[in-house]
Amino acid sequence: MFTDSHCHLTFPEFADQMPQIRAAMAAAQVDRALCICTTLEEFADVQALASGYDNFWASVGVHPDNEDIAEPTVEDLVSRSALPKVVAIGETGLDYYQMEERKGGRSISDLEWQRDRFRVHIRAAQQTRKPLVIHTRQASADTLAILKEEGEDGTGKAAGGVFHCFTETAEVARAALDLGFYISFSGILTFKKAQDLRDVAAFVPLDRMLIETDSPYLAPVPYRGKTNNPSYVPYVAQQIAQLRNLPVETIAKATSDNFETLFDGVKS
Repeated sequence: MFTDSHCHLTFPEFADQMPQIRAAMAAAQVDRALCICTTLEEFADVQALASGYDNFWASVGVHPDNEDIAEPTVEDLVSRSALPKVVAIGETGLDYYQMEERKGGRSISDLEWQRDRFRVHIRAAQQTRKPLVIHTRQASADTLAILKEEGEDGTGKAAGGVFHCFTETAEVARAALDLGFYISFSGILTFKKAQDLRDVAAFVPLDRMLIETDSPYLAPVPYRGKTNNPSYVPYVAQQIAQLRNLPVETIAKATSDNFETLFDGVKS
């Protein structure tokens, strides 16, 4: 019934836990998951995990925050995206969060490598016709500007995709929707201080919405602070159902249908 559109099941937190995770997913009626790649070094494990199970899929990409790793070329991404069960490019995008604290005093102008990397992913997605998985954190203006500069306007050569783990404003959501992108909500939606985000979730069209865990991070209430996993994605759906005064089954079906529409080849 439910689909987790973004999780990191190859991260160390899940080592040797796949039987338990899959049992918990089945018990929670979580039928499918998209396993997200964050480095080229990690990709073989992500793709192997997806290939090993009929209800897992994979992406290929390098997270905007990762340094001291193999820098992807368009060709790197295109070639890996042709492997079985790979349905998306990313996660990619821009991350300007707490620049001085996290980046040794560097400024946003020093992050041209992030912007260059983002452009590489966009071009690979357009070449492969596979959607982008976008990460943007305190960088929405540049994220949207680069997408537009690279032709992501919802028409023509555009690849489209999803703004994952959305935490931006309603204005950013509208801009992303106008470019043809989907919006994905995580367990943050259940946090006490996330009313502004709940307001965004209340207006995003149901046919352009996904749900996710971003596990092992951001476990929803009542598991906040614990290790997240795909079996918790129904709590995100339940929060959206409450916001929109709809049955949770309606949210589950809509977001699962959207997952199938966006990511070609994931239909069970």
